[in-house]
Amino acid sequence: MSVIAIVAGLALAGVIGWWVNRRAGVIRPVEVTDSGSGADDDGAAAFLGLERGGPTVVHFSAPWCGPCAGVRRVVEKVCDDLGGPEKVMHREIDIDADPAAARRFSVLSLPTTLIFDADGRQRYRAAGVPTAAALRSALEPLLA
Repeated sequence: MSVIAIVAGLALAGVIGWWVNRRAGVIRPVEVTDSGSGADDDGAAAFLGLERGGPTVVHFSAPWCGPCAGVRRVVEKVCDDLGGPEKVMHREIDIDADPAAARRFSVLSLPTTLIFDADGRQRYRAAGVPTAAALRSALEPLLA
C-alpha cells in the first residue's frame, strides 16, 4: 500500500511540476501600442539606454542565477548568427545592480528576456530559458 502511495505522490508531483513550468522559456508576443510616431510610447528604450537601428535582446539576470548562464549562451549565439551587434544588439541587466529596471518591466523571475524592435518597442517576452530556434524566429521578422 505504501509503494502505491509513493508512486501516486511522485506522479502527482510530476504533473504539478509540468503544469507550473509548461510556459517556461516560451517567447510570447507583447501587445504593441503605437502613437504613430514610430517610437516606443512609454520610453522603454530611453530608460534602458537602447540604441536604435536594429532589434535588441534585453536579458535580466543575476550572478547567483544558474539558468541565466544558459540564456546568455543562447542569446549570444543567436545574435552572432543573425549578424552580430551590427544587426542585433544584446544587453544584459543585473537585477541586483539595477532593481529599477526590473521593477519597470515587472521582472518577477529569472531569467527574463525581452525583445525590442528597431523603434524601441517591446515586442516579445520570455520567462525562463528560450530555445535558440524560438529566439531566432522572434528576431528574424524584426530584421526585415
